[in-house]
Amino acid sequence: MQKRIVGVFVVLVAVLAIAATAQAQASNPFVGTWKTNLAKSTYSPDPKPTVPGTVKMEAVGDGFKTTIDATDAQGKPTHTETTWKFDGKDNPTKGAAAPNTTAAYKRIDGRSFEVTGKVDGKPTIVTKVVVSADGKTITATQTGKNAQGQTVNNVIVGEKQ
Repeated sequence: MQKRIVGVFVVLVAVLAIAATAQAQASNPFVGTWKTNLAKSTYSPDPKPTVPGTVKMEAVGDGFKTTIDATDAQGKPTHTETTWKFDGKDNPTKGAAAPNTTAAYKRIDGRSFEVTGKVDGKPTIVTKVVVSADGKTITATQTGKNAQGQTVNNVIVGEKQ
């Protein structure tokens, strides 16, 4: 009888843990797949992408994983992945065009955060990300210098899929 009670207790704890994780993911405004709305986005310097990219953010443990599928300035597909936390530490970006690319994430508030991209430890692009109050739109405002040394001023608008 005692083994049965312990077994039921273990199953109950597991169900509650899964439910809590699902609730945390559902209530997190950043989690989801976002598709770029090219008509609402601006890019400087040009060229503007011709194919909308997608950003998938998922909760992983006490952090996140971001997967970005897009096209580069030459129209070639790109795929990057970064696993991170809101701790300001540099995280490697797999698939980045430049070797030794990292990204450091800091939470601003419940609906916004900032990402500092670096190459070889030197800051390049800072991105401020804000999710709308209704949770349907994400806006990423990028400033800094690209690999060619050009000033970057992008406002990228994504819609939740």
